Amino acid sequence: MRNTSATRYNKIIMFNIVLVEPEIPQNTGNISRTCACTGSALHIVKPMGFEITDAKLKRAGLDYWDKLDLTYYENLDEFFARNAGGKFYYLSKKASKRYTDARFRDGDFLVFGKETKGLPEHVVFDNPDTALRIPMANGLRSLNLSNTVALVLYEALRQNGFRDLI
Repeated sequence: MRNTSATRYNKIIMFNIVLVEPEIPQNTGNISRTCACTGSALHIVKPMGFEITDAKLKRAGLDYWDKLDLTYYENLDEFFARNAGGKFYYLSKKASKRYTDARFRDGDFLVFGKETKGLPEHVVFDNPDTALRIPMANGLRSLNLSNTVALVLYEALRQNGFRDLI
């Protein structure tokens, strides 16, 4: 299912944010707002740990839901099949390359795992050239998912001159 009403607000979808099995509605709401404000598409791979009608999700996304280019997928296989040929970057604390080492381009997919477990290990280890991490202090588990998405997305936007953003 795709929400196409967003195209009237966003001329160009520069980046694609992919959430694999998100669990926390507030994170997804915050990420949806970030996507709407940057002209980025949001792709959600099910299952989700909440209902899309959850009040916390809607509150975090404020009134940006109708401005969002949003697509749902039943599983990772469907996501990859429907986006064959795309350039995918996988964000994981288990990756060896830093996110600042990547050279992001129009249309890239930035793929993030669920809050409690991250991405499936085989996805990260089968793609060492495009698996990326955010440096953090040793021994700490992870950053908040919505913060991570914002950090990496804004680096991608910076590398592309913040085109079409004011």
